[in-house]
Amino acid sequence: MTTTQQDYRLDGIYRQRQEGFFMQRVKLPAGVITAIQARSVAAIAERHAKGELHLTTRGSIEIHWLREEELPAVKRALSAVGLTSRGACGGAVRGITCSSQGAAGFPALETLARRLQRHFAGNPRFERLPKKFKIGVEADTSGRRHLIQDVGLVFAGTDERGHRYDVYLAGGLGREPQTGFLLEAGVEEQRIIPLIEAVARVYAAHTPAGKRLKHLLRRIGEPAFRLLLSREATSGEVLPPVTGFPENLAPPAEAGRIEIERFAGHLTAADLVRLAELAETTASGVLMATANQNIALHPTNEADREKTLQLLKQQGFGIAGQPFRVCPGSHLCRAGLSPTFDIAAALRERMGENGRQVTWALSGCPNSCTQPQLADIGIITSGLATDDDGTRSPRFDLCRLGPEGLGTITDRSLTLEELYQHVAAID
Repeated sequence: MTTTQQDYRLDGIYRQRQEGFFMQRVKLPAGVITAIQARSVAAIAERHAKGELHLTTRGSIEIHWLREEELPAVKRALSAVGLTSRGACGGAVRGITCSSQGAAGFPALETLARRLQRHFAGNPRFERLPKKFKIGVEADTSGRRHLIQDVGLVFAGTDERGHRYDVYLAGGLGREPQTGFLLEAGVEEQRIIPLIEAVARVYAAHTPAGKRLKHLLRRIGEPAFRLLLSREATSGEVLPPVTGFPENLAPPAEAGRIEIERFAGHLTAADLVRLAELAETTASGVLMATANQNIALHPTNEADREKTLQLLKQQGFGIAGQPFRVCPGSHLCRAGLSPTFDIAAALRERMGENGRQVTWALSGCPNSCTQPQLADIGIITSGLATDDDGTRSPRFDLCRLGPEGLGTITDRSLTLEELYQHVAAID
């Protein structure tokens, strides 16, 4: 049987920019990974991927530099420790993201994320969708990430029936950013899975290939969408409550969350092993890949927190400051238009003290994987243009975040030198 590009993507695999190499994305519910799992990922990277890993803005881990003949062995190694890449790319339900790992109620959010991944990952009813389908679970609306998901779930409180969530739909970034709309407030948790099933079925039935849910809403409007959704049998279904032991792996961040900086999401296998050892010593054996492309730990008490900070300093790890999210760009990604790692490093050198007090995101193409519209200052590589000497070079759009909604573009089609000048002048 011939393996198609769509088959690869449903298994979380993309072709890399370099001919003959592939990237494997690993889904982590709410970004949580155990020390045992982390060691396995590190071993895969050492054996097959030059010992390098990349952390994404959706709390996933990417393994680059894989040869095609190595892909089955990588999948088996991930499965052996309970990790999946199914649906991490392509037209399927992507990894369930959460940027609220430091919230007091994070264990409940992680539990919901795990239930959602278990239900949708590899479920043939929700594969081969028109395009990617993203779900995020958040503690509140402060980070605005609920606005960019196909389904954004925001914790809305707890009553005698359990946890409740506000449900937002049809957000997305890319070339046509669109904020999600509030479908329903205070939905009980037992309704969440059936409701998402209904949304996915409406999406699959009425959206052309290659289009996100936001395009369907833009085309037919909210009233027509609500009508279609109401006709789905599961749109109002309530499942029996889930009972049994807790499903969360990460403990509450009672002693304070520690986020370890990994510039541009770069992480070596050796560093991941060292962090896994540290997690086993002071943080319940759990690590978290964050939405800002870093690694976080939740020490179990104040004494462990101090010990963790001391060990991190001894081993040369830095504590994360203001986020600067960076995608692989043209270094690795076939869609990349600019060498983002190099540009981000140069921008850091050029920015003044005021620039270091705000959040940044640099995207190597208009797809906006680093969520530049959610950073104080976002940079989007918007295309390539021909210079006076006949060479082709990238152009950049600059966007700023306002008091609500998504960031808006303030400057368009800047050359790299013009971009550097704008950054140096930021006050």
